[in-house]
Amino acid sequence: MQTKIKAIIFDMDGVLIDARDWHFEALNRALQLFGVEISRYEHLVTFDGLPTKKKLQMLTLEGRLPEKLHGLINKLKQEYTMEMVYSRCKPVFQHQYALSQLRHEGYLLAVCSNSIKQTIDIMMERSKLSQYLEFFLSNEDVTHSKPDPEIYTKAIERMGLRPEECLIVEDNENGLRAATASGAHVLRVANPNAVNYQNIKNRVNEIVNA
Repeated sequence: MQTKIKAIIFDMDGVLIDARDWHFEALNRALQLFGVEISRYEHLVTFDGLPTKKKLQMLTLEGRLPEKLHGLINKLKQEYTMEMVYSRCKPVFQHQYALSQLRHEGYLLAVCSNSIKQTIDIMMERSKLSQYLEFFLSNEDVTHSKPDPEIYTKAIERMGLRPEECLIVEDNENGLRAATASGAHVLRVANPNAVNYQNIKNRVNEIVNA
């Protein structure tokens, strides 16, 4: 029996929005006020895709950051991220086209991100993608953020679907682990440039014809 894909769930940063560096820059800007810095290598290998709170906990466990600074640094980081969102986040035609076409074809579309609710809301509005989504889930909607699969499992249940009826589009290791553990099909992309209608449809057809 053929598998029918009914929903496509997207990660946000590094998938629909080219914002991975924004989070890196914003967090470092906040950390540097207290003499701490995350290298680009650390960001890509260890921290990419994790919520800010988790990153700060890891730095404290490594003895690099006092726990009492978490609240202030988190607040500053979110402020700096918002500055970048308002100045850099703009509509991308291939993403608008892809989501518009997929929605027109009857796929349910959602976003599941380790970012906070406010960030996702504003990024989706500024990129003009909100109108195509059924909903989005943030790290505030789950107890365990990625790499735990909870956020994807919750989205799939909310759509009333089985994992095998869903395709998840992800880019980083933590997100890919969460997507795979959810039981859904996965499309791995290197960056937002790879997120286009044809690549998504090619993966759907692979699954259907497997």
